[in-house]
Amino acid sequence: MNPLHEGWSLRAVPGPQVPAAIAGRAIPATVPGCVHTDLLAAGLIPDPYLDDNERALAWIGRTDWIYTTAFDHAPGRDDRIDLVCAGLDTVATVSLNGVEVGRTENMHRGHRFDVGALLRAGVNTLAVRFDSAYHYAEAHRDRLGDRPNAYPEPFNFIRKMACNFGWDWGPTLVTAGIWQAIGLHTWSVARLATVRPLVTVDRRDGRVELHIEIERAADVPVTVHAAVAGTAGAVMIPAGERTAVVALTVPEPDRWWPRGYGEQHRYPLTVTLLGPEGQTLDTWSRRIGFRSVRLDTARDSHGTAFTLSVNDLPVFVRGVNWIPDDAFPARITRQRLAQRLRQAVDANVNLLRVWGGGRYESEDFYDLADELGLLVQQDFLFACAAYPEEEPFPSEISAEATEQVMRLASHPSLLLWTGNNENFLGWHEWDWQARLARRSWGRGYYLDLLPRIVGELDPTRPYWPGSPWSGSEEIHPNDPAHGTMHVWDVWNTDDYTKYREYVPRFVAEFGYQAPPAYATLRRALSDDPLTPDSPGMTHHQKAADGDLKLRRGLAAHLPQPHDFDDWHWLTQLNQARAIRLGVEHFRSHREVCMGTILWQLNDCWPVTSWSVVDGDGRRKPVWYALRRAYADRLLTIQPRAGGLALVAVNDAPEPWRATASGARLTLAGEPRAKMPLELNVPAWSTVTLALTQDLTRPDDARAELLVVDAGDYAERALWFFAEDKDISWPTPQYDAVVQPTADGNRVRVTARTILRDLTLFPDRLHPAATVDEALVTLLPGESANFTVQAPTPLVPSDLTRRPVLRCGNDLNGEHVTA
Repeated sequence: MNPLHEGWSLRAVPGPQVPAAIAGRAIPATVPGCVHTDLLAAGLIPDPYLDDNERALAWIGRTDWIYTTAFDHAPGRDDRIDLVCAGLDTVATVSLNGVEVGRTENMHRGHRFDVGALLRAGVNTLAVRFDSAYHYAEAHRDRLGDRPNAYPEPFNFIRKMACNFGWDWGPTLVTAGIWQAIGLHTWSVARLATVRPLVTVDRRDGRVELHIEIERAADVPVTVHAAVAGTAGAVMIPAGERTAVVALTVPEPDRWWPRGYGEQHRYPLTVTLLGPEGQTLDTWSRRIGFRSVRLDTARDSHGTAFTLSVNDLPVFVRGVNWIPDDAFPARITRQRLAQRLRQAVDANVNLLRVWGGGRYESEDFYDLADELGLLVQQDFLFACAAYPEEEPFPSEISAEATEQVMRLASHPSLLLWTGNNENFLGWHEWDWQARLARRSWGRGYYLDLLPRIVGELDPTRPYWPGSPWSGSEEIHPNDPAHGTMHVWDVWNTDDYTKYREYVPRFVAEFGYQAPPAYATLRRALSDDPLTPDSPGMTHHQKAADGDLKLRRGLAAHLPQPHDFDDWHWLTQLNQARAIRLGVEHFRSHREVCMGTILWQLNDCWPVTSWSVVDGDGRRKPVWYALRRAYADRLLTIQPRAGGLALVAVNDAPEPWRATASGARLTLAGEPRAKMPLELNVPAWSTVTLALTQDLTRPDDARAELLVVDAGDYAERALWFFAEDKDISWPTPQYDAVVQPTADGNRVRVTARTILRDLTLFPDRLHPAATVDEALVTLLPGESANFTVQAPTPLVPSDLTRRPVLRCGNDLNGEHVTA
């Protein structure tokens, strides 16, 4: 394809809402891109991510916009010239040389228009008009009758990224623009319209069944040739026909495995379309992987299972939910995606769920997931709302789903299709039924249209109608004993210790909030002083009663903060504690629960949210907690019916045999009781060992803790018998040594008293500074090393005191250092 990405300009269609500085002005436009980023680049709007600038930019989404460019064309002898639009956002009218070519109304699909008869020799003018997404959605809402949703925006009446209209973690920035590639495709005789590889494993051999559809400009015989892993085949498509199937069998290929289970072997697959004279007409290529996927939903004594298997091996899902990494998708590069997915891998994640309120991700996203061994659960794009089933929506959704299923079918990382996010839950629990008054709400999509499309086009993968979903309309969709579950009473109404009341089959969403990194806040907010409820902080907290819930969570566990620095540290610490408790609890019940998908990995802008990586790409303390909780081998102390028990979790391919020791200690490190423990944990399993009452019954709950250590086999497990706010902490005392390194410093801290969850925040000294470790608990006499990387030298003494160096018990008094 010959890209048409140069020479674009943008102007607003006149209207009273358009600012005088923009009205009537031609603005340079970047393609791919969107109106917001073009206006920002021209200096005509402030950055919508800073302070409360978002509020002043609502007019953009209620304005119509016109993109125009001119390009030269030299006529050739090709049979066809198509204008290919990979993605138009959203309500677009495309014109070439003043003649309307076509109209679109779906951000999530591409379009192709035959423009050969409209092209001129020499200069041609291409224009794309984008009508306001609001006007379109509100017109359909008024025509069809309103439908309930989670937010007061009409996102369920347009096929567009729903979170553009705002979410409880995202800004309201309703975009428009040519957001994906656009260009001219010249071709003759025939082209490959679709190539759909179904990749399966038959015992030891791999099988590729290629379903080919061609578009013709000439009614002559053509040949499809395909090759993979040294195996090739060809099929002739006679004149008058448009489809073919090429079947290839690859003897004993190396399998593709998710990370932690094996290597990610992939093979180049090429498809070539040949004309009647043997000339190459078109080519297509991908890298595929051979693996099998199965979803077990059998009934058992606990309810209904939800266990995903790859290559016949059950996988405990250690997942995170993925949202669009920027409100303006054209700014997301492959490099940025690689960094974000590497952050997931480094946190021991093995699955990303692409959430249904965003977008179908870029080819780079799925290719990186294939490469890294990250499994992908892909939602169809429906979230938190009742969706109308009247035209034009069924036709658009059918075309959208068909295109995306065929586009993504070649990726071995793609594990599971999911029909929607929380819409069955909304039907049951959010008072939809009375408000709908028998109007359609999307049920037909999730239980009929989408499973039919997946069943026809991608029978190699399972489809699950919703998240959450119990597997039956006769069972509540969020029943923990059946299918998948979302746990949101924790955070919304209940303390995080309530996680322990649930033993679900699979947890597809759960999470806890905290603010972003300090450097992220200081870049995004001009508040002076910065306080938990200063104007910028309040605007960048989108969750209902979010600050109240943060305060409630702190009050249950931690001492009252004295200032903003304390509040920032303690809320981040509380998030880390909540997630570690939840994940370890769910993993300890592996015999029932076979997966956790944390809400959420990433953010799209600087915001207080549930993410582990903030909107500027900085890791919060919870990221380090998740890395520990998702480790292949985990020791965790859990309450059980008979008292406290040690659970050893082994998500590794080899048995885990080790000698461990349990000890009840005072905060000063003095032993009060000891117990030897022998670990013999088979691969992919857990073992629970009861702990003696000597270990589990303290003399003074406010002054003791329980420790189980298995040496280098796994991080030790800790259990404190009281909440931090009630513990008799000593004033933190330690020795700290800072040594320069080639790209930063190494900080060695030796505890003279207990230091709980010792953490360094070097971003307070330089926004690009990072640290390799956090949340380290040291007993008296123990040491820990922290490696700090920074682009410029840091003052060593600043690295060893507040607010850079913190621990969970430092509100008891000032640090004492030597």
